[in-house]
Amino acid sequence: MTDGVVERSRPRDRILETARDMFHKHGIKGVGVDAITEAAGTNKMTLYRHFESKDDLIIECLRATASKAGAMWDTFEAEFPGDKPAQLYAWVRKAADMLNADSRGCDMANAAVELTEPDHPARSVIKELKGAQRDRLVALCRDAGIGQAELLADTLSLLFEGARVSVQAMGTEGPSAQFVRMAEGLIASFRGASAG
Repeated sequence: MTDGVVERSRPRDRILETARDMFHKHGIKGVGVDAITEAAGTNKMTLYRHFESKDDLIIECLRATASKAGAMWDTFEAEFPGDKPAQLYAWVRKAADMLNADSRGCDMANAAVELTEPDHPARSVIKELKGAQRDRLVALCRDAGIGQAELLADTLSLLFEGARVSVQAMGTEGPSAQFVRMAEGLIASFRGASAG
């Protein structure tokens, strides 16, 4: 704040946040650079000074989304220090909250569907970021004492991705409404198998 006036965010940050919001709401291919710069209150020259291309902007948006999602893992640890099973159940509740809060689904999954060109530069970034999310969930399952941690993590991931698609197609009253019950049942089943 300067002399009682809130400073406007930096152009790069405005462009990035505007693009993330517009890509999320309208899809990557549904939003052009002109629309982004107009909504961000800047111009194409400024956009291209900060991002080499629209593809570069897409990649930075995906990285920013992943970074924001990554912060939730720190929250789980802070809320349940050292209690990995509680953190795993917290992941389930957070996933359910995300299902109910936003019907547009996962930005990375949506980008993967839209960007069909196998050599699009964002595809390798999506694979890298989704892989990192999977690795964290596998580690959490393993640390929670699950014997088949990879299988549980993959099962939970597919259940969550499917629930996101179900929300887009049928709303929150459809099958996704059972997400918590299904996910907790899976965890209990895997924990029982580990104990047996």
